[in-house]
Amino acid sequence: MIKKIAIFWMVAGTLLVAEQIRQIKFDGLLRLSASTAKEVAGIQEGSDVDADQIDESVKNLYEQGYFKDVWVENTGNGVLVYHFSEKPSISKVEITGYGTGSDGDKLAKEIGLKKGDFYDERRIEQAKQTLIAKVESEGYYDTVVDVSKKKINDSYAITFDVNKGEKIKIKETNFIGAKELEKSDIETDLANKEPGWLGWVPFLGDSDAKIDQLEYDSLRAKDAYMQHGYIDAEVSKPLMRVDSASYNAEVSYLVKEGKQFRIGKVSLVQNVPGLDSAKLISDFKLQQGKVFNIKKMRLDMKALEEAVGDMGYAYAKVTPNFHKNEKAGTVDLQYHITQGKKVTINDVLISGNDVTKDRVVRRYIYLAPGDMYSYTDLKDSKNALGRTGFFEGVDIAQERISDDKVNLLVKVKETQTGSISAGGGYGSYQGLMFNASISDKNLFGTGLSGEVGVDISEVSTSGNFSLTNPRVWDSEYSLSANFFKRDYEYIDYTQDQTGGSLIAGRKFWRHFYFSGGGSYVDNQSSANEGVTFLNDFLYVDQYEKISGLIGLSFDNTDDFYVPREGFVAGINGEFGSFNGDLTEIEKSIYTDYADVSELSVRFGTYYGMEDLIDYDLIMRAKVRGSMLNHAEDEKVPTAERLYMGGVGSVRGYSPYSLSPYVLDPVTGLEQRFGGDRRASGTIEASIPLFEAAKMRLTFFADYGYTTADDVSGLKIINNDISASSVGAQIEWFSPFGPINLIFAEALDDVDEDDKAPFEFSMGTKF
Repeated sequence: MIKKIAIFWMVAGTLLVAEQIRQIKFDGLLRLSASTAKEVAGIQEGSDVDADQIDESVKNLYEQGYFKDVWVENTGNGVLVYHFSEKPSISKVEITGYGTGSDGDKLAKEIGLKKGDFYDERRIEQAKQTLIAKVESEGYYDTVVDVSKKKINDSYAITFDVNKGEKIKIKETNFIGAKELEKSDIETDLANKEPGWLGWVPFLGDSDAKIDQLEYDSLRAKDAYMQHGYIDAEVSKPLMRVDSASYNAEVSYLVKEGKQFRIGKVSLVQNVPGLDSAKLISDFKLQQGKVFNIKKMRLDMKALEEAVGDMGYAYAKVTPNFHKNEKAGTVDLQYHITQGKKVTINDVLISGNDVTKDRVVRRYIYLAPGDMYSYTDLKDSKNALGRTGFFEGVDIAQERISDDKVNLLVKVKETQTGSISAGGGYGSYQGLMFNASISDKNLFGTGLSGEVGVDISEVSTSGNFSLTNPRVWDSEYSLSANFFKRDYEYIDYTQDQTGGSLIAGRKFWRHFYFSGGGSYVDNQSSANEGVTFLNDFLYVDQYEKISGLIGLSFDNTDDFYVPREGFVAGINGEFGSFNGDLTEIEKSIYTDYADVSELSVRFGTYYGMEDLIDYDLIMRAKVRGSMLNHAEDEKVPTAERLYMGGVGSVRGYSPYSLSPYVLDPVTGLEQRFGGDRRASGTIEASIPLFEAAKMRLTFFADYGYTTADDVSGLKIINNDISASSVGAQIEWFSPFGPINLIFAEALDDVDEDDKAPFEFSMGTKF
C-alpha cells in the first residue's frame, strides 16, 4: 500500500487540476476484463479527472481483493495506464490424514478454500483452525494440522497434513440430582453416552465422543424427562473432563427433576370446515389420565397437520397450549390450528433425473399443476418414486409462490438400475461353465425393464429373455413377456423345457395391482440309462402345460430395496392343464395328467424404528403360502410340485431339500416327491453396516412347513416336514444390483448334504 500511495502522488503531481482523459489502458490485468475494471474504477474516457478521482479509482480496484498492488501512470496527452500486480492463486488444495478422494474435495470446500482462490496467509490460517475444530468436533483430542505450500509457476499448491490425535471415549456419564429416572432412560437419545451391556457389539456399543453434539445433549436429556411427564425438569450444560493419559472422558450434568404430570383435559380449537375435532381427539396418542409424553404430543401435532394438509392447507400450523395444575399434578393440553389459505399446485419442477425421462417421473407424482394440495398425495408420491427402484434418494420440497400457490420441487438422485455380468468356472459334475446376463430396470430412462441371460456348461444350456412395460403409453396398464429355454442333464434324468408367458395388468386405487395372462411350457424329461422304478415314475415327464394366470397385489412401501414403512400383500392363482402320455409305470398309479390349480399368498410388513430409538433399525415380518389342488388319481409332474429350502423360504437348507419323500417299492430307496401345500415365515432385524457402501446387516429367524396328500399305490414317508433356522445376511446394494450373502444355521437334524450354511443371491426382494 505504501508503494501504491507513493506512486499515486507522482501521478497526482501531474494532475493538480482536472484533465480530460482521452484513453485508459490496463497492464497486468488478468482476473478482470477491461470493461469491468473501468466500471469498478469509475473513470471513463472523455471525462475530466482530477487527483482525488484517481485516488478513489485505485482504492476501488484494490478493494476487489485480486491484487497485491495497483498504481497509475500518466503518460501524457490524456492517457492513463493502470498497472496491476496480482496475488498468486491456489492451484491445488490437498488434505492428508483425514478424508480421501471426493471426501477430501468436500472437506476443502468446508474449510473455505478451493482451487482458483487467491493465496492469502490469513485465509490459510483460518482454514487450518476450521479444520482442527472440525476434527476435534468428531471426538479427537490433541489434533495437529501442519500446512505446507509448494510454488508452481505463479500459484501455490497447499497441503494440510492432519494428525487427528486420539479418539476420546465416553467412559462415564453422571446425572447429579437424578432420582426418578434411571440413567439408561435419560441416555437413550444422547449422542455422547457411556457404553452399555452391548458395548462389545460393533455399531451398537459406540462410545466415541461427538463433541459437536455435546451442547445439544442437555436438551436431549431434558427431552427424555419430558417423555416421562417431568415438564419442569432442568438439565445443565454438560461438563466434560478428559484424562489426557487414557483419553477417557467423564461427562456430568446437574439435574432438577421437578414433578411428574399426567394429562388432564385434551381439547382442540379449530375452524377448518369439515374437520371433525371429536374424531381427531379420539385418535390422539395422549389421552386423559396418561403420563405426559412430549414425543407422543409431537406425533399428535403431526397427525393434525397431516389431516389439515389433506384438506388443502399446506401452511397449517398447530400450536400446543398448556395449563398446569400443580396441586393435582395434571396438565390440560389444548391444540390450536391456524390453517391459513387453501393452496393449489402452481407447477411441478423435476431435477436430478439425468437418465430417467421427465414423463416417467411424473407417472408416480399424484399432484399436478392446478390440483389442491394434499399431504397424503405428497407422501404417496414420494413413496411411489422410491418403490420404482430407479432412485437412491427422493425429496419433494415445497416452494411457496404466494399465500395460495406452491411449487413442488421434485429432486431425485438416480441409482444404478442396469447390470452386466459374465462368469465362468469348473465343477466336478457340470465341467466347464459359462454364464452371462444383461438386465436393466429402467431401459434408456423409459421405465421399461428387461433381461437377457445365457448359462452354458457341459451338461446344460439355458437362456431367457424378458421385457416389461409397467405403464403402457403412460397409462395405468402394464404388459410383460417372458421366454425361456432350458436343457439340463441330471444324474438320473435329462430335462428339456421350453416356455413363455404373456401377462397384462392394471393399477387400481394407487396401491392395488391386478394382472392376468397365460403361460405355455413344453417339458420333455427323460430318464437316463439304468434308472430305477422310482426314477422312472418321478422323472419321465413329457407333457405340454397351458395355464391361465391371475393375480392381485398391494404395495404401499416407501422404497424398492430397503422399505422402512408399509406392507406388501399378494394373492396369485394359476389354473393349468397338462397334455401328455403317462409311462406304463405311471399308469399303474395314475389315470392321467392332472388339471391343477395353484393358489399362492404372500404378506410382508416393514417398520423403521429410527423415530423411536434414534437408530436405523428396521423390523420385517414376512409370510408365504402355496397350495395345489388336483384330483387324487391324477399326476402332477415332479417339477411342478412344491418344495422348500434356500432363499425365499427357509434359509440354511439346500434349495428344494425340504420335501416329503416317496418310497421305491422295488429297491426300497427314498426320493423327494414334493408337497401339495407349503407355508413359511420369517422375522428380520436389519441394521446399517457400512452406510457409505450401502451395506446392511440383517439377523433373521425362518420357519417353514410342507406336506403332501396321500397317493394310492405309493408310500409317502416324512409327509409332514417342518424346519427352522436362524442366521444373518449381509445386504449390499452394489453398483451391480442388490447382493445378499447369507450365513444360516439349520436348527433341525438333516443330512449335511441338505444344509446350506452359506448362500449367495442377487436381486432378491420381498
